[in-house]
Amino acid sequence: MKLPVRPHQMVLRAATGASILNSGLSKRGADEDTAMGLHRMAVGTYPFLDKIDPVTFTRLLSAGEITLGTALLVPLVPSKLAGAGLSAFAAGLLGLYLRTPGMHKPGSLAPTEEGTPLSKDLWLLGAGLSLVLDKRDRG
Repeated sequence: MKLPVRPHQMVLRAATGASILNSGLSKRGADEDTAMGLHRMAVGTYPFLDKIDPVTFTRLLSAGEITLGTALLVPLVPSKLAGAGLSAFAAGLLGLYLRTPGMHKPGSLAPTEEGTPLSKDLWLLGAGLSLVLDKRDRG
């Protein structure tokens, strides 16, 4: 059986998957103050999330990150599918960066000190798109 993952793709998948899985695991069992902070930031960019309770939102975010991180790490999940999930997740994070006041310098995309952690999520989008766009060898 041939795996749906090429060796060079596993480098991207391992790096991004481990990072996202760790993030999701760290949010499991988050206290109410942490949940409220995460929810507040998300609602500032995506107002429709206001309808979700902060603790529920944080549990869903944690579960989503754990699922995505695991999908990236398991070589049985096709790279195009894992890459599509990673790209969608990264686009949401970049939306936070672009739409949250104080994350980038006025009139510029350059990050402020507070925005640097979110601006670095651009690499996640690049990795996700690389997995989606990579062509299989014809052989």
